[in-house]
This record gives sequence, structure tokens and C-alpha cells, in this order.
Amino acid sequence: MGYHCRDFFLKQWDRYRQYPWGVLAHCTHVFGGGTYENGVETPRARVTLATEIPASLCRRINLGYRNPRDIRPDDYANREAEGILWVPKAGEMLFRLKHPPAWARS
Repeated sequence: MGYHCRDFFLKQWDRYRQYPWGVLAHCTHVFGGGTYENGVETPRARVTLATEIPASLCRRINLGYRNPRDIRPDDYANREAEGILWVPKAGEMLFRLKHPPAWARS
């Protein structure tokens, strides 16, 4: 089925209604907003994975692919005026808790 905008599924509800709704919700949450008109999906943004997952699988599930070894983080720094935000170690900051639970403390 792959990842698509919400309207992709809603406007083809008869085709997708048998899938678990949690799966459909996940597919739309990952992909984000967009429209689906006259059989054409127009995403608000494209989701691209920099991953070891094969490019062919990324394309099959409607996601972009980028080889992580080809990415140079410094190419993205200081480009906020262009609409590009680079946050070093964003994943670490995103999930860092001010007061981690006891089981997570070293």
C-alpha cells in the first residue's frame, strides 16, 4: 500500500477500507498532508529516507531515497534564509527528557 497523503485513502475508501485503520493512520502520518484529485496525488512535502533500506523498497512504498554516505551535514548548516534548517544531533535532542524515568538513568 505504501505511504500516501490522507486524501489518497479517503477518496479511494472502497479500495482501502478493509485495511486496519491504525495502518492507514500510520501511512498518512508518515507521509503528511497533500491532495488527491483525478487520480493524481500531490504531496505537501516529500519524505526521503537516508537509510540502508534499498532504494527500490523506498520507491515501492512511495518514499524517496538518499544514500546516507552521500550526505555532508555541513552543506546544510546556516541556510535558514533558504528554508533549510539543520539541527545537529536532532534525534538525541528530540527524545531527551528533562527528568528521565528511573529505569532510564545510568
